[in-house]
Amino acid sequence: MALVAVLYAYNDLPDVRAEHLDAHRGFLASQDNLVLSGPTSDGSGLLVFEGEIAAVETAVDDDPFLAVGLIKERRVFEWTPVLGSWKTQLGL
Repeated sequence: MALVAVLYAYNDLPDVRAEHLDAHRGFLASQDNLVLSGPTSDGSGLLVFEGEIAAVETAVDDDPFLAVGLIKERRVFEWTPVLGSWKTQLGL
């Protein structure tokens, strides 16, 4: 199965983000095909799913962060790991 990366760029709304963070994390935790997720050092968010691009795009359309206007830009793309220690550890 393919890996699909989702990169979020956020609007600068720290109060809104704090208010909806638990709902966002709860939503992500409910996604059975989520491999990894978390914030990046530049203030973006990176999510990695197993699946097909169209299905992942449809799923993340329901992210509470999107509903409240926190996501300024979203990029969704297939990712093919080639090298690295995590490749073996994750069974990729």
